[in-house]
Amino acid sequence: MRRREFITLIGGAAAWPIAASAQQPAMPVIGILSAFSAATAEKRMAAFREGLGESGYVESRNVLIVYLQADGEYDSLPTLAADLVRRHVSVIVSPQSSVAAIAARDATTVIPIIFSVPVDPVMLGLVSSLSRPAGNVTGVYSLGSGLAAKRLGLLRELLPHSKVVAVLFNPATPANNTALPELQAAASAIGQQLRVVNAITSREIDMAFEALAAERPDALLVVNDLLFSSLHIQIVVLAARHAIPVIYTSREYVDAGGLMSYGTSFSEVYRQIGIYTGRALKGVKPADMPVVMSTKFEFVLNLQTARTLGIDVPPALFSIADEVIE
Repeated sequence: MRRREFITLIGGAAAWPIAASAQQPAMPVIGILSAFSAATAEKRMAAFREGLGESGYVESRNVLIVYLQADGEYDSLPTLAADLVRRHVSVIVSPQSSVAAIAARDATTVIPIIFSVPVDPVMLGLVSSLSRPAGNVTGVYSLGSGLAAKRLGLLRELLPHSKVVAVLFNPATPANNTALPELQAAASAIGQQLRVVNAITSREIDMAFEALAAERPDALLVVNDLLFSSLHIQIVVLAARHAIPVIYTSREYVDAGGLMSYGTSFSEVYRQIGIYTGRALKGVKPADMPVVMSTKFEFVLNLQTARTLGIDVPPALFSIADEVIE
């Protein structure tokens, strides 16, 4: 069995050999092409299974799922996508990753592909239009743009006297090309200074926090990036070690001890791609399933982390938080 590859039964309780699909030819197989690590992906898969169940599909009972993870090594995604095509999977799912969706699209024009991406899928060339996808590709567009101003505003509300906000940024991610101008415009509108710190590897994340510890910005904003998501534990630990208030893009960080996050509700996104995957298994063509616009966001606050940092959370933030972790 190759690294980053396994087939599971529901709940991950047992592993089947690759030949399992050949032993049960009547059972369809879903191929999950993920840019994340297995641990990160699994936290979100419960919602996917819930959506899949709405079409009557239950993992191991009447459908198998093959998981191929790139663990943040994006260059491996085309090879992994080709592997799924060779297996003749029934549907390819690329959750919350533009690079994985593009790799799947380039690998086949026949197998249905269900994506979720934080960037306009028309701009990415995944679909011809949101309402009429055409071809074999459709999915969920989880809006990631336009949130910078909200995150900076939440930081300002938490730390009203803050002047300098650092930004942890990955310049190697093409989708981030629009993130900095958006952040700079939002910061300028509220008189906030930005200090951009680049990192494209785990080691560079360590170095970035060393620089931040020396410069002592008032707060840090972590941009939405697959590398950072896959290394969210490392980032949260470093932020705690250097006592830096941080706002993140998703709740995984806050669940791990991060201060707060504002971003797309991934449980809703994964549930929706599960629904679309179930429809594709029943024979509905991707061209007949319009791209879903996901507009559900969540603000999560870790009160214990705020106390550790010596921050008094204003009552107004409590009132708008979707969840407060004690």
